[in-house]
Amino acid sequence: MTMQNSAAEADRALKSKHRAMWAQGDYPSLAAEVIPDLGAVLVEACGVSSGRRVLDVGAGSGNAAIPAALAGADVVASDLTPELFEAGRRVAEKQGAQLAWQEADAEALPFGDAEFDTVLSCVGVMFAPHHQQAADELVRVCRPGGTIGLLSWTPQGFIGRMFAALKPYAPPPPPGAQPPPLWGDEDHVRALLGDRVTDVRAERRTVRVDRFETPETFRDYFKERYGPTITVYKAIAGEPERTAALDAALVDLARDGDLGTGSGRTVLEWEYLLFTARRAG
Repeated sequence: MTMQNSAAEADRALKSKHRAMWAQGDYPSLAAEVIPDLGAVLVEACGVSSGRRVLDVGAGSGNAAIPAALAGADVVASDLTPELFEAGRRVAEKQGAQLAWQEADAEALPFGDAEFDTVLSCVGVMFAPHHQQAADELVRVCRPGGTIGLLSWTPQGFIGRMFAALKPYAPPPPPGAQPPPLWGDEDHVRALLGDRVTDVRAERRTVRVDRFETPETFRDYFKERYGPTITVYKAIAGEPERTAALDAALVDLARDGDLGTGSGRTVLEWEYLLFTARRAG
């Protein structure tokens, strides 16, 4: 019993850290300014329509949940970090979207079995540390014949490489935690879902990002607004040499990824995996 209590306490502490990570900075503005259309891409791929009961897992400020609601679906936007909801509520009200917002851990969703027609996540569930637990929950709350849809950054793409650049400077992950970009690997997602899904469709796509004037602008934007980047910089705040090295690594990443369009801006393409399937049974 003591070991069980210890494990539960460790999990609560880990989730508290994750919630705090995403609450800092300004992820809602980043999502709105840098990747505003990705949620709608996922909603379209899932065939969301009027009358469907939809759950967005790791919804953040509603990048996918709001387009789903605007398509006429009955939507619940869930996230471990409810601090992100206020920005989402403002956007939803402005656009005339009606949906529910609920705090929820992707690894222990507070919903009944087979409760939703569509369960989706746009660069959200990929950040749950225990991938199999999160995948099991996606399947559990989706009705048989319903759709599971995921949009995740790939390991080989720009954001996957950014996490690789951050890793040497970050605190070691807790035991059992897996890297978020693994959700962008088709084989990994197929293994997580197994024979519980059918009609799998997986496609690598890219989104063009031309928000940043220079590689330094990209770095400074992510240092200010993106929770995972902020967390790593905080961990090395007392180490100026390592901080300078990470500064340089992020600038190099953006410089290497620049498409060189001649526009006078740093133009990047970020790769993601668009994955949809139907729950078997």
